[in-house]
Amino acid sequence: MKIVSWNINGLRAAFNKGFTGAVRDMDPDILCLQETKLQEDQRTAEMIDLGAYRSFWDFAVRKGYSGVAAYVKQLPEQHRCGFGIDRFDCEGRVIELVYERFTLFNVYFPNGQKDDERLQYKLDFYRDFFAYTDRLKSQGRSLIITGDFNTAHNEIDLKNPQSNKDRSGFLRIERDVLDDILSRGYVDTFRYFYPDTVKYSWWSYRFNARQNNAGWRIDYFFVSEDLVADGVVTDAFILNDIHGSDHCPVGIELDV
Repeated sequence: MKIVSWNINGLRAAFNKGFTGAVRDMDPDILCLQETKLQEDQRTAEMIDLGAYRSFWDFAVRKGYSGVAAYVKQLPEQHRCGFGIDRFDCEGRVIELVYERFTLFNVYFPNGQKDDERLQYKLDFYRDFFAYTDRLKSQGRSLIITGDFNTAHNEIDLKNPQSNKDRSGFLRIERDVLDDILSRGYVDTFRYFYPDTVKYSWWSYRFNARQNNAGWRIDYFFVSEDLVADGVVTDAFILNDIHGSDHCPVGIELDV
């Protein structure tokens, strides 16, 4: 099974940039999208049923903002939007899909660059979301958590760490949160398989960043340790050659 995650930075725009062809080429079993920037009544029929896929959506109250979607070939046993806290759920950031072998979360984590209030909101979101997933993990659930985390973890994960150390997205306080999450029984799949590989998943639209590969790795697949220990997750990848957004797709392969 192949699961792919992609911050599409506006699904309507993506459809004009070769989105359907990219999906056809990747051929994922599950495709998780972040930043769809859509309301429910703005979706086209093609968006709702993309070829062989059925879709699930979480919409922000605010128009043209946030939003996540998941396209699946096999329907989950259950699905849910949000994680039960109104101040976060109103921004349309989380879809939970329950399958027999794992529970998958598609998450668009907040960006903290606007001001201190949004940085605190981001940190609170991390805390409360992972408290929720920790409870599921403690019940024996195998978890896959993917999406745009909006934080580069270590210096290997961005082109210019020194010049960005005081910028949200690479603040020590944000990186410490990822350290803490991983210490609680989660695995960063790409780093597990490729500990020394330099690859990025996001590039600014400014300064020819993508052409110069001056990027950040901020899109992840975190999984509960059992999925790695049991050999369920067999590989991880970053698809730098696929365009259509300021992010590129990332993914994992599963033996299920």
